[in-house]
Amino acid sequence: MSASRSMLLTLFVSSCLCLLPGTSIAQTNSSAAPQAAADQQIPPAVAAELDAMKKRIEQLEQELNASKIGAAQPAVPAVATDVSPSVQSMVATTSSTTPATPEKPKKEEPFSNGDWTWLNGTARTKTAAFDSKFFTPEIRTDTSYIYDYNHPKDDTISGSSEVFRAEEFQLTQLGVGGDFHYDNVRARLMTQFGMYSVTTPRNDASPARGQWDLADAYRYVSEAYGGYHFDVMHGINVDAGIFMSYVGLFSYYNFDNWAYQPSFVSSNTPWFFNGMRIQIFPTAKLKIEPWIINGWQSYGRFNGRPGIGGQILYRPNSNWSILGNQYGIGQDDLGIPGRTRWHTDDSVEYKYYDNAQRKLDKAAFSFTVDAGCESGAGVACIHGTPTLPKQTFLGFMFYNRIWLDKDKFGVTIGGGAIDNPGRYLVLLPPINGATAASGTPYFTENPGQPFRAWDATATFDYMPSQYITFRWEYNHRASNVPYWSGSGGVTPPGGDQGAPGSLVAGWAPDLVKRENRLNMAILVKF
Repeated sequence: MSASRSMLLTLFVSSCLCLLPGTSIAQTNSSAAPQAAADQQIPPAVAAELDAMKKRIEQLEQELNASKIGAAQPAVPAVATDVSPSVQSMVATTSSTTPATPEKPKKEEPFSNGDWTWLNGTARTKTAAFDSKFFTPEIRTDTSYIYDYNHPKDDTISGSSEVFRAEEFQLTQLGVGGDFHYDNVRARLMTQFGMYSVTTPRNDASPARGQWDLADAYRYVSEAYGGYHFDVMHGINVDAGIFMSYVGLFSYYNFDNWAYQPSFVSSNTPWFFNGMRIQIFPTAKLKIEPWIINGWQSYGRFNGRPGIGGQILYRPNSNWSILGNQYGIGQDDLGIPGRTRWHTDDSVEYKYYDNAQRKLDKAAFSFTVDAGCESGAGVACIHGTPTLPKQTFLGFMFYNRIWLDKDKFGVTIGGGAIDNPGRYLVLLPPINGATAASGTPYFTENPGQPFRAWDATATFDYMPSQYITFRWEYNHRASNVPYWSGSGGVTPPGGDQGAPGSLVAGWAPDLVKRENRLNMAILVKF
């Protein structure tokens, strides 16, 4: 018997005898005890295991000798089933010669380098109320009461894509849906009931071209798309359907925002696109997202050419978010196929203070600049003339927010301004039921017509849970031309008359240059 076999047998016998009742370590290690006495103390069960162990050691020695003379090392056969689990474990540990295959390192998830719930335009919920391998549900409600100091007698507010009725409780949005995800296939659905289901479609003129009533077809849907995730680089997502644009930084959903009424740069630019997007993540800190879309917040095409755009989002660390949205090529004026639109929207958000141990625990700001123009069919991007007026858009907005008492309270101060000659992005007041498609002679949007406006906002939030926000907000907005609903309102006596937006004999809307509002809302997201 070789030295290695003697050593293994000695260790095994010692360990077995240590487990015998009444046998001490000193007794098992004593060399004075006769060998016959030791044999008599071994129970039959242990003797059987010793015999199996001897056979196994002989087999291992044969395999070792074979490997020394150049023979390929055979796979180690399984331990005999009549050997106890403790012996199997010992043999498996000592005889294993194949190293474990190292796991392939997982790719870093996109934007996993920080907690982004502080961002303006991003939901602040850190954990889903419910989740599963297949579906993550989402429920949103937005209920508001708006006190308008102009007191329009028809309770109708003009010039906003978020606020619509004065001095009434109104459900701005009820959304039910969520995200589906399985086997790299993805889909998202979010419904919209309440005021959004009427006000959002009326700002899209594209359903006036063609049949099948696109406004009603999409009325109750804010997001609906399906696609596939490719495990390339840090991920590529290809989605088609209706998706959020986020041109203007603020989210379509008020729960996600620092303020209830965003400035004009956000309120007057698209909330959704209908088409295809491709989200490419070359690194975990960078997203490049091309779009091929029907047009500028449109269910269909306005003319014969779709729009092309894209987004670049860079987040180098948990304090910075740098966003650029670009749009072009689209012909987005109904019935004017020779006019092309271009737009750039660029934002930066910076969290400049973060200390969870202090009463003032966080502070951040956002700054957005938008610029754009239209050219062709009687208008010019630059160097306008009386016969070829300039049609441009230039605006900015700035917001500063602080969080208090472990994010239980939030305070936001901000505002912005725009200059939009030609008024091609100014929201049309709903005078006598006017829509983006109908227009109205009471507020024309002809080439070169001036429109300048500015606003300021102060917002206070109480957030006892990550799933709810109680919001109070004061807004002041002003323009160079009468635009906001005055005390006389924008509805003819007895309701709308004639075709939407048409003239009504002996009546005119009451439009004013100033608006002051107090917005109160309860916002919920699960």
